[in-house]
Amino acid sequence: MIDFLYTSAWGAFITMLLFQIPFLIVFFQIVNKKAFVDSEPGKTEPDKYSRTRYGWLALVIGAFIVVNVASVKYMPTIIEAKASMAQDARDVSVIARSWAFELNENEFKVGETIRFLAKSEDTVHSFALIHPDGSQIFTMMLVPGAGVESALAHTFTEPGEYTIRCLEFCGAAHHVMKSTITVL
Repeated sequence: MIDFLYTSAWGAFITMLLFQIPFLIVFFQIVNKKAFVDSEPGKTEPDKYSRTRYGWLALVIGAFIVVNVASVKYMPTIIEAKASMAQDARDVSVIARSWAFELNENEFKVGETIRFLAKSEDTVHSFALIHPDGSQIFTMMLVPGAGVESALAHTFTEPGEYTIRCLEFCGAAHHVMKSTITVL
């Protein structure tokens, strides 16, 4: 479930709703009460406002910390670190240059862990792996002159023809910058 929240657009949308809906409920309750039920000036003591304000602030800070701590394993630097430490991964070199990807291998087996070591030779590109059903599995930014290759490990669980695309506009023929890999 947590993977869904951090790796899909619907997950991000649901997370945003989980933060906004409670706020909106309280906000509209207060507006309704002050507009229709009791429009007179409030008789609440200022000390109660402070306690409520600090309670809401503590709740928001706590939720923020929980969400961010849970997201650490999805950070690109953490993913790259795990990829570089994968012991049983097969290394595949990827070079991106104007409107083409060059892979030293493009045929893999189901269950095999592949560590893509990618770099750009000319401009900023991205390396996005697209599942045969059209969903995006991952993407990496490739920055020329960064000094190190971007690395990401992936274990293929389904056979098929996967598409590699550049998702970073890289020039006039950006739309033709794609390649394929086959998983048997």
